[in-house]
Formats: sequence, structure tokens, C-alpha cells
Amino acid sequence: MDTKNIEMITKLVIEALNQQEEAKNAKGYIVPVGVSNRHVHLTQEHVEILFGEGYKLTKKKELMGGQFASNECVTIVGLKLRAIENVRILGPCRKSSQVEISATDARTLGIKAPVRESGNVAGSAPLALVGPKGVLYLQEGCIIAQRHIHMAPADAAAAGVKDGDIVSVKADNERGTTFNHVKIRVDESFTLEMHIDTDEANASQIAQGDTVTIIK
Repeated sequence: MDTKNIEMITKLVIEALNQQEEAKNAKGYIVPVGVSNRHVHLTQEHVEILFGEGYKLTKKKELMGGQFASNECVTIVGLKLRAIENVRILGPCRKSSQVEISATDARTLGIKAPVRESGNVAGSAPLALVGPKGVLYLQEGCIIAQRHIHMAPADAAAAGVKDGDIVSVKADNERGTTFNHVKIRVDESFTLEMHIDTDEANASQIAQGDTVTIIK
């Protein structure tokens, strides 16, 4: 085989490989979905107000990033004493307390909860929590969680994204929903999963464990 034929074959192989890579990238990066129900994060001080002095949260189910769903639940109370019972607490305890709800929950409670990234509670909605041993009033702390994707560094590298990036995500199902303003959160302890709330899941007909695709 002469040099010209070798060069031609090499060129054709490289073009084919590039086309395969482009097609792969065009498909986007597939991510499983976790549907997040309303829940509460508490400081140890607030746990003791609600459940009694020295009380410690007890573990029901392990979650990613060292978190867990506890056996303990509280009632959350909004304006005009509108309430939602049996709201689960997630552990371990945090430096500040926070309640994450859906927009439907906010209307039920009669409050205006802003869409925020977890931990950003400054100026968010006030709320009361009722436990078996006491009542706690939060002047701020109730939010609707911003939709986001948890990733380990290897997943982020494969998807071509980094911590803090904002992407769009498509659900290729009967409703064909595209989610914009999805924040990427990267940490060694994370398992690949996009988190949306129950309102978003119901509207887009997405169930726990379904998949979506990042379309940057």
C-alpha cells in the first residue's frame, strides 16, 4: 500500500472517529432524577427545642453526601395557622435551620417562599415548626429549592461541566419538558442525580429514577 492510500485511510478513520464523538456529545449527558419531597434541616439547638433537651436525631435511611433521612418529623405552620404535618427532618444537624418546600406547599401554608439554593436563606420566608416537646419560630429559613444536579468530579469531567455551572436539562418523555437554570454541584461525596421537587416532577411526568439529559 502506497503512502497516498495510507494517508487517505488515516484521514477517513479520523473523520469517522470525530463524527462519532460529535454524535455522542450531541446526545448530551444522561442523569438520573431524584424527586425531593418537603423536608427540614435543623441545628442541634433547634432539635432540642422541638424534641427535648439532649435529643439526637435517629437514622431512618442513608442519603448521599453523608446525609440521612431521620425517623423524626415535625409539623410546619405558615400564616393564618395553615399547617402541613409529618414533614421529615434530614440529618445530620446543620449550622442553621432550613425548610425546603414546593410552590404548592407555599400556597397551602400562605407564605411567599423564594426559589433559592440550599443554604441561602437570608430574607426567606418565616415559618413555625411544632414538635412533640416544643414550638420553634424561624424568622427566615423557608425556601423552594433551586433545581440542581449533584455530581462527583469524574461525572463533571465526563459531562464537561464544573461546580457552579448553570445548564439546561431535557426530559425526553411524553411531556418533553426542558428545565433551565439547573445548577451543577460537584463534590467527592455526591452520587450523580438531578434533584427536582414534587411540583416539577408532577408537571413533567417524571418519576424517581427516570433520566434526563444535559443540553448545554
